[in-house]
Amino acid sequence: MAPNLPSPSSLTSLPQEQQFQVLDTLFESSPELHTLMAPVLANQAFSSYNSLIDAVGGRMSALSAANSPTDKAILVGILGSHPRLGQPKVAQTEHLSELSKKEQAQLNTGAEEQAERLRLLNNEYEEKFPGLRFVTFVNGRSRDVIMEEMRQRIGRGNSELEIEEIIRAMCDIAKDRARKLEQSARI
Repeated sequence: MAPNLPSPSSLTSLPQEQQFQVLDTLFESSPELHTLMAPVLANQAFSSYNSLIDAVGGRMSALSAANSPTDKAILVGILGSHPRLGQPKVAQTEHLSELSKKEQAQLNTGAEEQAERLRLLNNEYEEKFPGLRFVTFVNGRSRDVIMEEMRQRIGRGNSELEIEEIIRAMCDIAKDRARKLEQSARI
């Protein structure tokens, strides 16, 4: 069963645990994201989930621009909370949300050789960008297309651009999740 989202305008009145559940539904579970957004969720009203997601993206981008090692550690904690693409369903080492499983379903099908190439690319990416995970808005794209994007981003080798890409992808994914959950609530 898909999670339900409360009205975005009601977020400030919800208990903090429920506010964090909304973040976990739209993004991935991350104590660092909870810490970053707790004061915002307690004090700022949102008219839409897109405006909330834009606020999260803005806060993450601000951390990216900061020179503080603490801010960078918080950001890496948030960005590293996203699951690896194509992770086998049986893997018990990480939390993979139900929404992530659905979004990545197409990447979890196909030849074992392709799955191994994706696993190796994930490893290469994480060596190139320590603490980060490759994040992209899959949106029905094939493994081959995703792996080509991974190769390009690894080859580019620019950590600052990579962080911007991840933030943008996480927000795109969150907006897609919100849209789908709001649509299913109306049915």
